[in-house]
Amino acid sequence: MAHTIVTNVCEGVADCVDACPVACIHPGKGANKKGLGFFWINADTCIDCGICLQVCPVQGAILAEERPELQQVG
Repeated sequence: MAHTIVTNVCEGVADCVDACPVACIHPGKGANKKGLGFFWINADTCIDCGICLQVCPVQGAILAEERPELQQVG
């Protein structure tokens, strides 16, 4: 099971990118509905550690479940 970054909630803060021990969080292409850059989690390499969820300052931007329909990659 992997975590999910909700594209249209993410604000591109990127604290999660530096905190991720397996480098599975990548920048998305373009902007989300807020007009901001966003990130996405590669479910194939995510180890479900939850560090991203702990460090993200944006309420509801990261979910502790795999929800690919809520996450854009590009």
